[in-house]
Amino acid sequence: MSEGKLVIFSAPSGAGKTTIVSHLLTLGLNFGFSISATTRKPRGTEQNGKEYYFLSVEEFKNKIDQGEFLEWEEVYPGCFYGTLKSEVERISKNGQNILFDIDVVGGSNIKKYYGDKALAVFVQAPSIEELKNRLIIRSTDHLEVIQQRIAKAEHEMSFVNLFDIVIVNDKLEDALLEAEQKVIQFLEKNSD
Repeated sequence: MSEGKLVIFSAPSGAGKTTIVSHLLTLGLNFGFSISATTRKPRGTEQNGKEYYFLSVEEFKNKIDQGEFLEWEEVYPGCFYGTLKSEVERISKNGQNILFDIDVVGGSNIKKYYGDKALAVFVQAPSIEELKNRLIIRSTDHLEVIQQRIAKAEHEMSFVNLFDIVIVNDKLEDALLEAEQKVIQFLEKNSD
């Protein structure tokens, strides 16, 4: 497999992208995981430098001003997410392919920037109603936040045509298998 390719997984919150990405990291595909930066507070057992780089709004804005982000977005008022250029450099220096688990706007921006060197995968739940159920069951957010996420998901669905592949996560086992197959095909393709 050639090295230095980028695989981007994006989805509305609750669609299952993080579960799929976690699975792909166990397959020995020479992936380095791109850790995103965010201003949101850690959830559950999340640790700084593992799931995310947790920054204050001021720290995040300073990094924007310094040009340290490949992409960033204010996802909700006062809540920023972004990909640090240093993450891509860190993984590339290790000779690995880069695996992203990022929001829809960030994913489409990275795809636009890297073109054919990147595979952009959009993961979606079978329906908005199912997405809402998953967010409620996950119980990491208050109802008001869940409502925000649902409204945002409806908007994010309009970005689907900017992605190379769409995986409908109806049955997790099927979604994991489809993701494996598509990612392996992409990684095995000869580089230009």
